[in-house]
Amino acid sequence: METSCRTIVIYVYATRAALARMLPRDAGVIVQVGSAIAYRGIPLQSAYSGAKHAIQGFNEALRCELLASGTRVRTTMVQMPAVNTPQFDWVRSRLPRRAQPVPPIYQPEVAARAVLFAADHPGRREYWVGGSTVATLVTNAVVPGLLDRYLARTGFDSQQEDRRRRATDPDNLFEPVDARRDFGAHGRFDGRARDRSRQQQVAHALGGLADALGRAAGRVQAGLPGAGSGFLSRMRGTRTPQSSDRSV
Repeated sequence: METSCRTIVIYVYATRAALARMLPRDAGVIVQVGSAIAYRGIPLQSAYSGAKHAIQGFNEALRCELLASGTRVRTTMVQMPAVNTPQFDWVRSRLPRRAQPVPPIYQPEVAARAVLFAADHPGRREYWVGGSTVATLVTNAVVPGLLDRYLARTGFDSQQEDRRRRATDPDNLFEPVDARRDFGAHGRFDGRARDRSRQQQVAHALGGLADALGRAAGRVQAGLPGAGSGFLSRMRGTRTPQSSDRSV
């Protein structure tokens, strides 16, 4: 739980650092990275689910404040599916079998393309990546009780491989496993991970239209009175170094 709380704090302070540079220039895009778990908690990941829910709530509040202020700084969020990263190779686990992401699993490049596209097309308030993310979030919105029962039945096995966990498996709870060697962005699931998402391709095709509509709505919103309090207002007057960074 402590690690999850630290994650939330990092998101908030990183956003604050980005806004300190973007607000004075009246330009920039903040891309927050979440996952389907931002809306739908799953078994065995209660702390992680809580952290993702918190980040989602923070970003929604910030988005409203940005719109109310009339600034051209924008924020959007990308909700990810299961990704083939090295975290499952060294996560501390008490499970009887080796941990894995819930299939289907996608390659890190799918996630990277989604973040880059969101930075260039912030007109959509949120992007969902992967058919599994869409299915999970739609089902949770329509029949959440049914999804509760489904995850109770499948959520434990789907997060474990058939091979039993070994006591000698490394973990990074007290020190980084990759301190002396860079393991890269890929985990051990290259043979199973998907390097493309058809759903993502469709979403990106629609992103340009949403971006244009968002800019039009922003011009209308700019004529409304600005907000006088909140997270964003506390950023006003912050002295900032110059930077050419466009997104975070």
